[in-house]
Amino acid sequence: MDVSRLKQSWSLVAANGDQVPLYFYSTLFLAYPETRQMFPTNMAGQRDRLVNALGHIVSQVDQVDRLVGFLQDLGADHRKFAVRAEHYPAVGEALLATLRHFLGDQWTDELAQDWAAAYGLVAKVMTEAAQAAEATNPPWWVAEIVGHERRAFDVAVLTLRPQYLLPFNPGQSIGVSHPAVRSWRYYSPANAPRPDGTVELHVRAAPGGAVSSRLVYGCAVGDQLHLAAPVGDGLTLRSAGSDDLLLLAGGTGWAPLKALVEQVAAEGSRRRVDLYVGARSRSEFYDADALDKLTASCPWLTVTQVVGLDLNRPGEFVYPVDRALADGDWRSRHVYVCGSDDMVSQAVATLMRSGFHAGQVHHEGLGRNWYGSAWRTAMHRPATPDDSGGPR
Repeated sequence: MDVSRLKQSWSLVAANGDQVPLYFYSTLFLAYPETRQMFPTNMAGQRDRLVNALGHIVSQVDQVDRLVGFLQDLGADHRKFAVRAEHYPAVGEALLATLRHFLGDQWTDELAQDWAAAYGLVAKVMTEAAQAAEATNPPWWVAEIVGHERRAFDVAVLTLRPQYLLPFNPGQSIGVSHPAVRSWRYYSPANAPRPDGTVELHVRAAPGGAVSSRLVYGCAVGDQLHLAAPVGDGLTLRSAGSDDLLLLAGGTGWAPLKALVEQVAAEGSRRRVDLYVGARSRSEFYDADALDKLTASCPWLTVTQVVGLDLNRPGEFVYPVDRALADGDWRSRHVYVCGSDDMVSQAVATLMRSGFHAGQVHHEGLGRNWYGSAWRTAMHRPATPDDSGGPR
């Protein structure tokens, strides 16, 4: 298998832009119409997710050892879309047909064999993981909404009670879907695992977001949601210990960091934790009561609220990382960052310039709908404008 040839050919195909996913989906749905039900009714949100992800992963197949864990999680997770073993060859056929169409005379028998072998390896890992997961976890959990609080016009805090225990680690994300919306969105629980199994979600309605809008504006106590198995480890604590932490949160990116604070409290460790929570204005601190309670009950925790906009300084915006670095030298700490794409990228870049090394700085990556780093080409917060994701 010639990996350099795979990468070069994918680069040529990707240069055709939106025509590539259009051809791919048309080919897939015409040849295998039963696959259409696995995708959102409105395909505008799906766009090039699946085809770009396939191209990226397959063309990086020389790094398969690094991708195995991700692909296993992905294979298990895709059960929630009713993806079965027989669907993988259908997707492979559509992918090869798309490559052949756009490469034209440059599509050779050797290249076809390389792509078939690479895709076959990816599909094998995902299929075996899905089969193994059947023995331990359902494709999704049914959960009842037992609490729904509107904290702002576009923000709601939901408390869910899964029908069966849903195990997760603080900092991970879980898929959420409403039965009336054939789409999934990933959110990080805002709590460490509780004895009663309930899960707290902080949801901001994204413009045009089918799932987030339904969760904020169209749900009530007693409604049922579907939850998918947890994914991701970018924001999880590596191990119980004594390393001090610096937490930088923006908006609803506070949710997974709140879970980390609860985890530290449950461990009873001697960590020092300094938390900086940012919002555009003081009225946007939607979880202020919880912050006050944590501060009062955790003597090892220091909380600083950072108002981004200053009416006396028009045009300037203060990020949590700016305030934190102005307050002290944190280079001996592990830093966890969660917020909007802009907030995360700005924080990471600022920390790197300030002398932190990559192993100290933890974040999900940019664009949380792309929950695996192997799929992120420009990417783990916390909200992307579109949340209508199907298989990807």
